[in-house]
Amino acid sequence: MAESPSSFGGGGDAAPSSPEDAPSLLARIRRRMIGAPRDLSDRALFHRLSLIPFLAWVGLGADGLSSSCYGPEEAFRTLGEHTYLAIALAAVMAATVCVIAGAYRRVIELFPHGGGGYVVATKLLGPRAGLVSGSALLVDYVLTITISIAAAGDAIFSFLPVAWHGWKLPAEAGLILILILLNLRGVRESVLILTPIFLLFVVTHVVLIVGCIVSHAPQLPRTVQDARSGFSSGLASLGLGGMTLLFMHAYALGGGTYTGIEAVSNGLSIMRAPQARSGRRTMVYMAASLAFTASGLLLCYLLWEVTGEEGKTLNAVLAERFAGSSALGVAFVVLTMLGEGALLVVAAQAGFVDGPRVLANMANDSWVPRRFAALSDRLTTQNGILVMGLAAMGALLCTHGDVRLIVVMYSINVFITFSMTLLSMCRHELRGRKSGRGWVRRIWIHAVGLLMCAAILAVTVYEKFFQGGWVTLLVTGAFMGASVMIRAHYNRVQRHLARLDSDLSPIERLPVRGEVDDSEPDPREPTAVLLVGPYGGVGVHTLLNAQRVFAGQFRNIVFISIGVIDSGVFKGRDEMDALRAATDAGLKRYVNVAQRLGFRASFRSAVATEVVSEAERLCVEVARQYPRSVFFSGQLVFQRERWYQRLLHNQTAFAIQRRLQWRDLTMVILPIRVGASPPRRGSR
Repeated sequence: MAESPSSFGGGGDAAPSSPEDAPSLLARIRRRMIGAPRDLSDRALFHRLSLIPFLAWVGLGADGLSSSCYGPEEAFRTLGEHTYLAIALAAVMAATVCVIAGAYRRVIELFPHGGGGYVVATKLLGPRAGLVSGSALLVDYVLTITISIAAAGDAIFSFLPVAWHGWKLPAEAGLILILILLNLRGVRESVLILTPIFLLFVVTHVVLIVGCIVSHAPQLPRTVQDARSGFSSGLASLGLGGMTLLFMHAYALGGGTYTGIEAVSNGLSIMRAPQARSGRRTMVYMAASLAFTASGLLLCYLLWEVTGEEGKTLNAVLAERFAGSSALGVAFVVLTMLGEGALLVVAAQAGFVDGPRVLANMANDSWVPRRFAALSDRLTTQNGILVMGLAAMGALLCTHGDVRLIVVMYSINVFITFSMTLLSMCRHELRGRKSGRGWVRRIWIHAVGLLMCAAILAVTVYEKFFQGGWVTLLVTGAFMGASVMIRAHYNRVQRHLARLDSDLSPIERLPVRGEVDDSEPDPREPTAVLLVGPYGGVGVHTLLNAQRVFAGQFRNIVFISIGVIDSGVFKGRDEMDALRAATDAGLKRYVNVAQRLGFRASFRSAVATEVVSEAERLCVEVARQYPRSVFFSGQLVFQRERWYQRLLHNQTAFAIQRRLQWRDLTMVILPIRVGASPPRRGSR
């Protein structure tokens, strides 16, 4: 893995120290709410945690399907008195869903391990393009949570008394907190809990759309005739150009309808193997359900001549007109609106599922602090979940839950990502045109999708720039600027560590000091226990420093290393086995170096998601076997301490030191000075 902030471990956050083996009250409460740690030795773990296409449709597809709750309404409202254009708008809306979904099916085939727009742009257009796409995608997923919860509040409060509407914002904030807790337990658990809600929405809205169309079937000829008449009068009053602009305006401002389609390609890593096949099937489910629901609702608005009412969504008005005022009708309206509001809550799942994964991918590329790639003991990207949830809550409070404002901010970043992904795919097909046939057949869907998405993006930014558009562009730009500075810092540190590796790399070729003793260390002798990470200059530097400072004090050396299971490793059993093998291989190289320096050496290893607790366990085991042990670890030290360095580099060594102090074990932290030359071998 990438450079570690200390010579040991490097993933995960430093856990708080614990004076006793028994868990604290806070730890017991956390276990009760979130669940026990996952068993990493379970060979069927990945199979149990993965989602079949249906569950993936619930967890990821709900984001796309839920957009039918606000996208068609925004488009229909924009038409104003020219509602006759809704027929053409419904057809174009369905076609757009199919084109974008078809393009993303190709993305799934090309990138079967997931990553979505960030990985596509990074691989096909370069790291800077990936940064733009990833930044837009992260802000998009924060706003996915925000708009889903805000729209859920609107739907649920549509059938509640107006006097109760003051509780809407606090209720929405509470829903975000509940989702944070559910997702900390695990993706599959949260999806299973929310599946009945998803099914309630599907059933009630199929009944609503089919019922509205069938009950108005006799009036369809008259509706078509009215549309023709309206088109003729509109053509006379607006002209062809004016009518086209109005249509494009409504089409663009209804762009929220297509948000969420990219969620499947981003979340392939949580799907049942083979992921590509599961992803393609999930995409079909999403596209078919979204096209039917969004276009169906637009037609129903037109057929039933739905107009806005204070405190109610157009869907609520439509459901009330369709169901009537009977007891059964009122019950249906309540169930429909509850299903709609609940689905919007489920849709927020996409932000919690995919947002932290994009954040983890960017952390692995050093655009954001590397701790965002760490997994909790429940194998969730805990830091990312917390950040996404808290950021969404902040956006909700800043916008006061105004769906029409949020959807503008949300749509802009969605279509930035869409456009960059489709541009990347066009470039990929053009590059591959010489290597095989069929590239023309493959490129057209990306080209058409790019034109659609670019048009929606341009119109939305132009029309809504001063109505919230500038905010999302400013936030996205600020995030990109911060990411550039973070990566520059990591690159500076990495260059120093690379020099350290280069300066110390001849250590393995040193002449042997006397005869190599490859026997196990003697438990009766003083023992230096070195906590190290992957083999490199940092670990060797720590070994040489310990030898220099405590010259002649130790005859034994034991190396300890924890292979960190982060989001980059947790993709399958093969990756975890490779991590174990790589950890042991690095430790054997350390043992070889120590033996060449005249020590008896051995090692202990483990793999874990959380370094501190596992390191404490191994240290205690070693201390029992070698009672005269002193523990050593290295830690990066900067000449000028800055507040952000603690955020960008973990404090693992200090956390382990605190744990060992409570166990009466001595640990010495040796500095690794960033920017300074490494000490000469054998110097004092």
